[in-house]
Amino acid sequence: MIYVDADACPVKQEIEKVATRHREPVVQVANGGLRPSQNPLIETVFVPEGPDVADMWIADRATAGDIVVTSDIPLAARCVAAGAMVLKPNGEQLTATNIGNALAMRDLMTDLRAADPFRQGSGKGFRKADRSRFLQALEDALRRR
Repeated sequence: MIYVDADACPVKQEIEKVATRHREPVVQVANGGLRPSQNPLIETVFVPEGPDVADMWIADRATAGDIVVTSDIPLAARCVAAGAMVLKPNGEQLTATNIGNALAMRDLMTDLRAADPFRQGSGKGFRKADRSRFLQALEDALRRR
């Protein structure tokens, strides 16, 4: 199963393309504003609005053997702890080895933004190369299973 934190996911089309090729079911979880796919392998779950409701829905279900696509580091940490493989939309895999550093960096950036209200953004935007790396990472992950 592939779980997608879909509200702000920039690679939903890529996930559908690769999942269809591998006949892998996908669950896209969102608060709303997402058009459900006509693809029978793609299920769209709408959760109530609220902080981290979609994240909790995914974390409660992701287990070993699943793939979770998210940019949310706390969600990624919960899924890694449950044995799921986690991919960020830029293709980076979050694992038991690197999730601690990712959480620490997230917390540091949160503190820096809180200390400087004029600090904007968190770095570079999503690029074509990120999309390509994600496609390759998802393809590799599905082939390894």
